[in-house]
Amino acid sequence: MTSGASFDLQAVCSGFVYGLATADAFIRSSQADTILLIGAETFSRILDWNDRATCVLFGDGAGAAVIRAAEGAPDPARRGIIATVLHSDGRYQDKLYVDGGPSSTGTVGHLRMQGREVFKHAVSNISSVMSEALSKAGLDVSDVDWFVPHQANVRILDGTARRCGIPEDRVVVTVAKHGNTSAASIPLALDAAVKDGRIKKGDLVLMEAMGGGFTWGASLVRY
Repeated sequence: MTSGASFDLQAVCSGFVYGLATADAFIRSSQADTILLIGAETFSRILDWNDRATCVLFGDGAGAAVIRAAEGAPDPARRGIIATVLHSDGRYQDKLYVDGGPSSTGTVGHLRMQGREVFKHAVSNISSVMSEALSKAGLDVSDVDWFVPHQANVRILDGTARRCGIPEDRVVVTVAKHGNTSAASIPLALDAAVKDGRIKKGDLVLMEAMGGGFTWGASLVRY
């Protein structure tokens, strides 16, 4: 590619949602009209294979989406990104992090996670940010056709769906196929649901993620 710009955006598991917000901002400000958003991870490089609390959960993967500008005023009834809400809180950095890096220890480091603490914050933060996104769009959870979450683990997915009142048959779950692929998990799940016919043009899709740092966010999209 020589005609456009490219850059990395690091928000770990929240990366794809952060990327959607960034792409939306670029398009709305007329700085871009077509954006290729890629979520990709190679967790196998930073896993401690003796740490069973992490090495059995995470996987490698990549997924992408093309986002294009369209004429007309934003409208929840039209296809596109309707609302995105982002948050972060560095006070919990030690709950999910990598204990190394070129600028810190000069080593690659390994992923470290306090699973119970992450679960507690994940269900609360994700449920709250999903409600924020729906409120921002003037919509209700009953309007959502499909819930496409970051594929963290089944307990977090189930807990979040129950807390928000989303029926189990409206949740796209792919974590059993490839583990937690972090920033790649939402586009991979979206692709699976589109290919098998569940998600169709015009469906209202709610996406969410929470990752190390902590970072978290939700995006409401009319597919």
